[in-house]
Amino acid sequence: MELRSVEELMDLLYACRGAWDTPDRSGDPVDLHDHALQTAALLRRSRPADKELQVAGLVHDIGHLLRPGDDAGHADHAADAVRALLGRRVARLVHLHVPAKRYLATSSPDRDLSAQSALTLRAQGGPMSPAEAAAFEGDPLAEDAVTLRQADDAAKVVGLDAGVLEDWRTVLGIVAARNSHTPNSRLGAVD
Repeated sequence: MELRSVEELMDLLYACRGAWDTPDRSGDPVDLHDHALQTAALLRRSRPADKELQVAGLVHDIGHLLRPGDDAGHADHAADAVRALLGRRVARLVHLHVPAKRYLATSSPDRDLSAQSALTLRAQGGPMSPAEAAAFEGDPLAEDAVTLRQADDAAKVVGLDAGVLEDWRTVLGIVAARNSHTPNSRLGAVD
């Protein structure tokens, strides 16, 4: 699925209300809607000028809704869905949130993960090898991907008020408009 408008993306994000990262709700304690809002809000606080990073936080897990049960591929499904609308950087950050988890499992092995994240880490390839970690560190978006991942890991608080989805419509519109004016932004090149 390739999203073509902010309205389509908003509809998908609204559909995340009551949808979970696991089909049987045995995973993280908040639904995809609350998780998206919490992740984006944490990124807005830590990186207020980086709208693309914030938006990546908002949309990073929509792959769970697009292909339920595909923990290993959910980041790629989400990245593919948003690339044409939100641009290569947002799509790349969404894609990298899983490698960033694997990287952090290697570089910070004592870091706490939710039970579900620890379980899916195995399905996603486990901690990186030293060679994989070195390659990840060489990616120009590695630092931003780690920031996204840290927000992702922290954004699982039941009952936390992180605002409402409608607050993000304008930001999504700004990022989409920037992307529509970027040469070759709609080519959907593989990252």
